[in-house]
Amino acid sequence: MPDTSRRIPVDVVQAALRAAERLGKDVGDVPVLAIAREAGVSRSTLLRRIGGSRQALDEAVRAAGVDPGGQRPVRERAIEAGAHLIGEHGLAAFTLELVAGSAQCSVHSLYGAFGGRDELLRAIFETYSPLLDVEKIIAGPHADLGETVGRIYRLLAEALARQPRVMPAMLAEALARPGDPALQGLLQHFAPRMLAGLGQWLSEEMAAGRIRVQPLPLLIQQMIAPALMHFVTRPAAGQVSGFDLPGVEETCAVFTESFLRAVAVT
Repeated sequence: MPDTSRRIPVDVVQAALRAAERLGKDVGDVPVLAIAREAGVSRSTLLRRIGGSRQALDEAVRAAGVDPGGQRPVRERAIEAGAHLIGEHGLAAFTLELVAGSAQCSVHSLYGAFGGRDELLRAIFETYSPLLDVEKIIAGPHADLGETVGRIYRLLAEALARQPRVMPAMLAEALARPGDPALQGLLQHFAPRMLAGLGQWLSEEMAAGRIRVQPLPLLIQQMIAPALMHFVTRPAAGQVSGFDLPGVEETCAVFTESFLRAVAVT
């Protein structure tokens, strides 16, 4: 097959790369019209300059050292890179500049994909927290109270043990600097969802007479806080000689039984 990459003008290749960066997409996913606008020409002119073949442009981009379809979208790369920065260095390391460097993209493309630092932080929290999975459990057919509580504990255990350890890092930040604007922003964004999901389910259990009536925030804390603290400190506690921890499944069963003993109506 003849090499068509040399026929593509360098300025067209650079325009394709800039358009891909600006849109947060692979070059192969960028519409020809977007590349034409970036190059300052009409769509028909661009097609004429690349010989009418999109394949020729992709080959020219590849010849320039960039795989036109090889990189994941900027959004995915940024969420993963930001999660690793938080897990390894805490929220202090979470800047758009550092995320962009780690994700191999520009700060401008991060603004294009998320809108800003707070929105990226929310996306990371949603990805690495058990929130979405818990919402699915709560929204589905309601099983036995104990079974549902046990499933939520297992999701919490998985989220807190997952690498990178985003949830423990955020919890440590919340304990050290509860007034941090970024954390306050997360709370303002996700607290209503928690109340609409987990809170609504617990309210229905109280209304049905299966759980004793009590203030909803305290009920949520009774359910989540003990298991949260255990699984956050579990890796360190497991290193203590003679401090033998039960398995995760058994631990979740113990927390489930303890919660039901504390709040369930017998």
